[in-house]
Amino acid sequence: MQFTIVHLMISIVLFFVLFFGIAFILNMLLRMTWFMAFIYPIVVIFIVNKVKLIDYFREPAKSFQTLLSDLTTLAAADIVILLSGLLGTIVAGFTMKVLRKRGYRMF
Repeated sequence: MQFTIVHLMISIVLFFVLFFGIAFILNMLLRMTWFMAFIYPIVVIFIVNKVKLIDYFREPAKSFQTLLSDLTTLAAADIVILLSGLLGTIVAGFTMKVLRKRGYRMF
């Protein structure tokens, strides 16, 4: 299947909105503004990862080498899509700050 510019644009918007929403909800529940922005790299590792989690404890050198190889071989489109998700978490953090500053106590 061919990956077109339309797929790229839809994926960028989807990841932005998805991670904005997840970060917004976590910020409301946990009241930790930048929590998801710090957790997002771990989410990216789980998305890109091809190694089982238990293998990081059984064979750490091989597992981390495989992870580094997977991260360095990402296509430019994949990097842009993943960065749009990071941008969504950052925008959610700023949105929370603004809402709290304007007096919305539930945020």
